[in-house]
Amino acid sequence: MRAETREGSLREEVLVVLSLSLLASVVYAIIDLFSAPLRGVARAVYPQVGLPLQLADIAFGLAPVWLVIHLVRRSDGGAAAIGLTRARPSRVILEGTLLALVVGAAGIGIYLGSVALGWNRFVVPVPPLGHWWTWPVVVLGAAQAALLEEVIGAGYLITRLRQFGWSRAATVSSSALLRGGYHLYQGWGGFLGNVALGAFFGWIFVKRGKLWPLIVAHFLLDVGAAAGYVLFRDRLPGP
Repeated sequence: MRAETREGSLREEVLVVLSLSLLASVVYAIIDLFSAPLRGVARAVYPQVGLPLQLADIAFGLAPVWLVIHLVRRSDGGAAAIGLTRARPSRVILEGTLLALVVGAAGIGIYLGSVALGWNRFVVPVPPLGHWWTWPVVVLGAAQAALLEEVIGAGYLITRLRQFGWSRAATVSSSALLRGGYHLYQGWGGFLGNVALGAFFGWIFVKRGKLWPLIVAHFLLDVGAAAGYVLFRDRLPGP
């Protein structure tokens, strides 16, 4: 396959993958942003439905990740091309935990400040409470979100854009803006906070080429957000 033909095919591939996953989420988030005011409005991360629909939503939400891994196996020799390299679990967990602690501290401040100023909606980061399956769904949902966002929005997108000849700054900025975009349903605080997170994670990925620590950090952030909401929801600046 000629170089220009392969690049054109890869560009189309990127558009298809993003349209089936995060780019679609950006469009829905923009519509949601302008469908209601920011101040005094709550938005749930999980659908407020029963266990079967929760599990179906999580399972099919992983389909784009499966697609990406299939595609890079065919064209790039394996998932290691997008940072899913083999690594010691203990080291990955340690690095991911340290990242989550650093990012989480800043994220809490941005979120609470944005809600208090009316720049952000009140986010409910848990499925319906009071069920035996609430926390299993939190764990599964956090794993699904971490894989989807980091594999596609960081590893896959940055790798493909670099293959197109984009600079490091351009690839990281694009990944960060995409991450911020699909969080616009939360409000402007969610957008800016996630752009910053995306830039930080993208920079780490470009420098190190490893995706698992980012996935672990994202997972811990989502589980931590759910735990914080359950423990302190009576004290949070809700609607």
